[in-house]
Amino acid sequence: MRRLLYALSLSVLMGAAALMPSNEATAEESLQEAITGYMDFATYDSGIIMPDQMDRLVFDSALIVDTRDAAQFAAGHIPGAVNIEWREVPGRLDELPASGMVILYCNTGTLSAQAAFAARLLGRENVLMLQTGYEGWQANAAYRAE
Repeated sequence: MRRLLYALSLSVLMGAAALMPSNEATAEESLQEAITGYMDFATYDSGIIMPDQMDRLVFDSALIVDTRDAAQFAAGHIPGAVNIEWREVPGRLDELPASGMVILYCNTGTLSAQAAFAARLLGRENVLMLQTGYEGWQANAAYRAE
């Protein structure tokens, strides 16, 4: 599984599906270089959105994804959100549109940040993480759909 993740990450990041390093050490070095290259160009606030930025226009146009487990989702979630657990996001990337805004959230932003980072590394730069998560949205949302 680890080698498959390396190969997939490298393929997407390097833009060549056939690029598969022959040994694990080379794969790790290439992956590290690709991640470093990605992070060198990331701004401080790239990949995030704050609850007070989620106005009606954003709310109506974005796909909102709750990355918590099914029980937490069932207990309460942002209206209209779909549920994809954070660790499933890379394997279910085809369920996220390649264009338009996609907002991932969890309770506080910690787990959804990992999922958003993975999605962005896999080429989905339209994926954002809701800073402060569901708790922040409940306290500071610019708009709440019912």
